[in-house]
Amino acid sequence: MHEWALAEAVISTILNVAKKNNAKKIVEAKIKIGNLQQIDPDILTFAFQELVKNTPLKKTEVKLEPEGANFKCRVCGFEWGFENVMNGLEVNESEAIHFVPDLVHTFIRCPRCNSPDFEVKRGRGVWVEYVTISK
Repeated sequence: MHEWALAEAVISTILNVAKKNNAKKIVEAKIKIGNLQQIDPDILTFAFQELVKNTPLKKTEVKLEPEGANFKCRVCGFEWGFENVMNGLEVNESEAIHFVPDLVHTFIRCPRCNSPDFEVKRGRGVWVEYVTISK
């Protein structure tokens, strides 16, 4: 599953931050999840719980926070959110965007002018926003 691979990458990032900062304890980490990824938070949480069992992260509080995806049309300047168009996607289109978010341009058009030429302003990707450690 995609969520498991993301969990592994995030855990690796957190452990690297802790190592670079000579942390004795990793207290907390906040993970931002762009809605364009369409990550299932329950699966991601379960993956974290399973993957950190034998690591220094086993007692770390991991906070997941979604970030809404927003777009801006390069043709007419209209801005809209992913939630405004995601219900119009077919299952296979939604699945494709889940694995390769840049495919959003293949399946979504500007609601105002129907152009596929838009930028993703926010809500793409999964990243570690911060790690709190003690030395």
